[in-house]
Amino acid sequence: MKKAIQKTVVVSSLVTLLALLVGGYYLNRSLPRLPGQPQAPVLAVPDVYNASLRQVAEAYQGLHPRLLDRPAETFDFPIALGDIGPSEPLFAGANQYPFLCGEDRSRKTQPEVDNHDGVGIPIFARTESKRKNRHLVIGYSQDCLHRTQAAYYYNRRGTLNFFPLEQAQGDIAKVVVDGREIDFIVRLETGTINRFFYAIAVLSSPDEALETPSGSYWNQRLIYMFRGGVGVGKRQGNFSPKDVLKRRYEQIKSGYAVVYSTGNQTSNHYNIWLAEDTAARVKRQFVGLYGEPLYTVGIGGSGGAIQQYLFAQNKAGVLDAAIALYAYPDMVSQTIYVMDCELLEYFFDVTDGANRTWRRWENRSWIEGVSANSKAENKYGTMKWFAALLNGDFSALSRGRRGATECVKGWRGLTPLVHNPNFVHFKASYLPAVAEQTHWTHWEDLKRFYGVNESGFANSTWDNIGVQYGLEALRSGKISADDFLRLNAQVGSWKPAEEMEQEQFWFIDGELLPVNLSVWSHQNMQLSSDGGETPAARTRGSLAAINGAYRSGHVFIGRADIPIIDLRHYLDDDLDMHHATASFAARKRLVEGQGHADNQLIWMSHKAYAPEPEAFAVMDRWMLNQLKYPYRSMVENKPVQAVDQCFDKRGQVIAAGDSVWDGDWNDRPTGACMAVYPRNKTSREMAGAGVTGDIFKCHLQSVDAAISAGVYGDIDMTAYRDRLLSIFPDGVCDFSRGDKGRPDNLLGMVGQVVEAEQPAPAAEKPASDGEAAGKAAGGPITLSKLESEEEAELR
Repeated sequence: MKKAIQKTVVVSSLVTLLALLVGGYYLNRSLPRLPGQPQAPVLAVPDVYNASLRQVAEAYQGLHPRLLDRPAETFDFPIALGDIGPSEPLFAGANQYPFLCGEDRSRKTQPEVDNHDGVGIPIFARTESKRKNRHLVIGYSQDCLHRTQAAYYYNRRGTLNFFPLEQAQGDIAKVVVDGREIDFIVRLETGTINRFFYAIAVLSSPDEALETPSGSYWNQRLIYMFRGGVGVGKRQGNFSPKDVLKRRYEQIKSGYAVVYSTGNQTSNHYNIWLAEDTAARVKRQFVGLYGEPLYTVGIGGSGGAIQQYLFAQNKAGVLDAAIALYAYPDMVSQTIYVMDCELLEYFFDVTDGANRTWRRWENRSWIEGVSANSKAENKYGTMKWFAALLNGDFSALSRGRRGATECVKGWRGLTPLVHNPNFVHFKASYLPAVAEQTHWTHWEDLKRFYGVNESGFANSTWDNIGVQYGLEALRSGKISADDFLRLNAQVGSWKPAEEMEQEQFWFIDGELLPVNLSVWSHQNMQLSSDGGETPAARTRGSLAAINGAYRSGHVFIGRADIPIIDLRHYLDDDLDMHHATASFAARKRLVEGQGHADNQLIWMSHKAYAPEPEAFAVMDRWMLNQLKYPYRSMVENKPVQAVDQCFDKRGQVIAAGDSVWDGDWNDRPTGACMAVYPRNKTSREMAGAGVTGDIFKCHLQSVDAAISAGVYGDIDMTAYRDRLLSIFPDGVCDFSRGDKGRPDNLLGMVGQVVEAEQPAPAAEKPASDGEAAGKAAGGPITLSKLESEEEAELR
């Protein structure tokens, strides 16, 4: 008997050990690791910047950029080869620090030395063999500036790849331009403008010198390329020739010129003023070299599409047309529902984890709105399983490791990346003394617009006061009144920034033991301490910050003065963050903001087909019509092909026309394209808000008023009135009244001081909705792809 027990123990131990080895291998292969310290980390910031780091500051109260005249340029463009471009923005405000230098992979040079005070990164001497001498520092660079340079790259025959011209060995591809066959050689210029790398790519011609390009093979059309990701500032970003040459192969081959800047890649920052300032200057550099284009069309995915929508709204003057791939209307309003994700996932996984309803992942869509699939791969589920095994939490081992929602597969990791002042995935690139004094949040990066509170932290727009999660599920009978009340009593919210702790990512942090894992960041949540008897606190967003977000043009309010093709693959079934409903949020805002959306097309395709060439062709016809018939309106100049449509996997048009995208979002019968590519909703829509997704802070109504108004549909909540009052002491959302934080005079006269908040109308108990510091954030980088160079591009 004793031997049998010993044998069982040995076998169990071996099985456990084998499981750990297999699991460790899987995690090592499938999950990222946070990068370590580079050879040249940021050592210090300027003393003058340190002095103002934590000062209380008001949110932006000035004119909306749509109403602002931009200042005259002060820099003498074009930048000559060997010279350095401007380092300070023209109108976007003073440079922020610390600032991490990136790499221009088209050159092997370090940034220019700009100080000897130990600020920024160290610059090393070069040995005779041109290698860096790590033992000899010759100075420091705080602004990461590089001299402008140019080189020729050729396309290798039979590939999409480009190489330095000197490497050619009779393998240069040919292209036909204006009926002439020429070598496919591109002049690529790079340098820095506003501290960010810029690039200009144009077909070269035999009659030009590197210093004085002729552009004789240029077709007079300019593409401004934008890129995505989620950034919190404080870095330059990296540039590689393939970023432009390979991505825009087809267009360069056709004669288009392409310009780009890492300042227009949102994995580096989301400051739309800085993005515009930088783009305008990059375009001035181009015009100084080649002359004015017939028109400039933007292209870029995700955050790259957001920039185009906001440039169109804010009258940036950079773009004449936009091809917005995988677009959202803006970044900051995505935080409204993205910040709900982990709160709800923690409720499903832990707080209400014994409820088998949520083990069928599709049921989570009743509350979250976004797509879900019980059979989907879930890397985090596997990581949680192995963490439970190591911690001896055997009760968790019985739960499946498959299944996910868009919140998990698409958005996990975004909350801490944008919202937790203690966390950023490239933090090791700064000395600890620098990293620890920096608040790593989106709010901090844009504190000029959001303001800074008395604790020294930037204000946040995120708010969930009065939000009734799962309201639609209650109305439709998917959940009971008890389920609804339990959810809202325990879902909670996010702690203030000053109370937040470091993230607990265990294996991703490079640790094996101790097992310190919370994929939800629950240590930074405000949760109920007694199982919901005392309802968990909700977060009050800053009205001033919301006001500043609107006033500064960071919220898309449905104004656009250029043609836009909103183009995406249908990825809802893949639980991808680039969900279809974002296109309809933008359209609804356009209809509400300017009375129509006639200048916006929605094109959606099966993921096996990318109708990008068709988009360029249609936009070219539209632009040429604009030039030929300037007396006509933009809508009158639409070519016949400029209609809403959807494509199948072979590129065939499934349906086209004005009604193909009709559906619940515009209260019409389901259109032909919507039937094939149906949209999912968001958590706030499931809580009663509309498709526009732009209500940061709702107006409140009393519980009694909500019951009387039929907010709960056919469900009689009278018997639950007292419990509702305890969960929602300030009242519940009345989304029909719009956003409480949106200024009334947004496109009127100069901004006014934000008025104090007023209590909601009450029946029995006064409701207050006072001002406080808040939370939040989101956008397209997840823990699965913290530093991936892949992003939203149609392929």
